[in-house]
Amino acid sequence: MPVKPSAFVLLFALALYMPLPAVRAQTLTGAIDIHAHSDPDGKPRSIDAIDLAKLAKSRGMRAIVLKNHYEPTASLAYIVRKEVPGIEVFGGISLDLTNGGVNPTAVEWMTSVKGGYGRVVWMPTFDSEHNAAPEGRPFARVAKDGKLVPEVVQVIGIIAKHNLVLETGHSSPSEALLLIREGKRQGVQNIVVTHAISRSVGMSIREMQEAAKLGAYLEFVYVKPGSEEGKAHVNAIRAVGPEYCILASDLGQANTPLHPDGLLAFYQYLKQQGFAEAEIDRMAKVNPAKVLGLQP
Repeated sequence: MPVKPSAFVLLFALALYMPLPAVRAQTLTGAIDIHAHSDPDGKPRSIDAIDLAKLAKSRGMRAIVLKNHYEPTASLAYIVRKEVPGIEVFGGISLDLTNGGVNPTAVEWMTSVKGGYGRVVWMPTFDSEHNAAPEGRPFARVAKDGKLVPEVVQVIGIIAKHNLVLETGHSSPSEALLLIREGKRQGVQNIVVTHAISRSVGMSIREMQEAAKLGAYLEFVYVKPGSEEGKAHVNAIRAVGPEYCILASDLGQANTPLHPDGLLAFYQYLKQQGFAEAEIDRMAKVNPAKVLGLQP
């Protein structure tokens, strides 16, 4: 006569064939993107600023910073906030040639734009000497003979005075370290090395560690998960430490993922590579909130 299996045996056998419960997925709730490109722009973009704010809000994000190489975005941030209440929207100025290069007057003016949402100053990006000179293009100079030029020192003073965020832009690694040291000398509270590992900057891990030691955050932006570039990002973040890192998208280019989708893929990739949820939250939410002056 066949023996009936006990309830315990049945449950044990069932458990062997049931999939393990999924680890709670990383989410965008509370995430902040400090590097978001959008229309209106003179280059093709995947989404305009108002629709981006709506999308980010619908996905639970806390804030975005609108980035444009060619014109200030403080006024745009004010308009977007009116159209899309319920999400923090900030702007800034990139000190490229269309903005007058390293232009102290433009930075000072941004601080007076209604709303006070002009929060970030990027040193030259598209028109940095590091990027433009090898291509034979005109550029906005940051340093000469190993020293920051006077206009840069003046701009850093304005950043310190108004408690803005100093971003190093597409400066060379050596220029970025000069900027960080001068920023700290003048009392700038929040400094970010713009996508430090990206080709337009090219910091080594040793240089990133030095930047962190000087008191700067290192920004890491979306890359295709699993790519060689993605693996390099993982190694660099581990070497620097999540407490010194910020995750951002740098998206908005045509034919790339929309910002929330890219960010979420980036977070999930880092989680697959062994980063704890708390570490990802620190880089995606806590650190960027701190540099923007938002409450935890």
